[in-house]
Amino acid sequence: MSNFLYRHRYYISRRLLQITILTLYFGANAYGWKIAVGDLSSSLIFNFIPLSDPFATLQMFFAGAIIATDVLIGVGIILFIYGVIGGRFFCSWVCPVNIITETALWLRRVLNLQEKENAIAFSKNIRYWVIIVSLGLSFIFSLTAFDMISPIGIAHRGIIFGFGFGWFFLLAIFLFDLFSQRYGWCGHICPLGGFNAIIGKYSLVKVVHDKERCLYSMECFKVCPEIQVLDMVGKKSKAITGAECIKCGHCIEVCPNDAFKVSIVSLAEQIKG
Repeated sequence: MSNFLYRHRYYISRRLLQITILTLYFGANAYGWKIAVGDLSSSLIFNFIPLSDPFATLQMFFAGAIIATDVLIGVGIILFIYGVIGGRFFCSWVCPVNIITETALWLRRVLNLQEKENAIAFSKNIRYWVIIVSLGLSFIFSLTAFDMISPIGIAHRGIIFGFGFGWFFLLAIFLFDLFSQRYGWCGHICPLGGFNAIIGKYSLVKVVHDKERCLYSMECFKVCPEIQVLDMVGKKSKAITGAECIKCGHCIEVCPNDAFKVSIVSLAEQIKG
């Protein structure tokens, strides 16, 4: 049991954190708890600390809204956190859609659903184009374009306030990831993941690879949702500096010789590396 817990320590920690966050927001709506009030776009922690999603706020700005001071403070706090830990840690440690997409990936393995050689391969750059389109539509129609249809917001608000027709959006993502390609939504399309990757590119917390311990078993490639960030595996010892790394810890858990670890990497080391 202890070995199982150790080998799945990141997965278990991520799920516990995701469930805890959802529980706190649900408790705020159902029982009046003041620990975390609002949603993932805009929150008030302990009835005092504002937190605001930078991408949602940028959409509001493009839509012509006047951004309040507390929202700007909330954006600043999130930018600081993303600057230290990395923006895409949100994708694997906070986002409720991650639970859906990783469940789809697990079922793909159980059913042995392999991607066909002639299947359409979605570019991982689609998410960056969706950012541009979302901001453009926000400007044209004076609304927060992506936030209105965001599966992340739908999942989060659904758990807090009730789903309604939101189930259909989440089911669509589950089926897309199950039958299309692994991590289809999170790894290719979601603009929030792309935006967070940009602002968290030079974060200080990184997963570091040790070439001397690497057996080149390729286990990390089998589980990593962003395999392009593993370009150093088997070649040299360095931090994973690819902005798309979601810091899920999958590579650490599956590596047979502990060639990966989490470490603090200075900005100078990242630029030099």
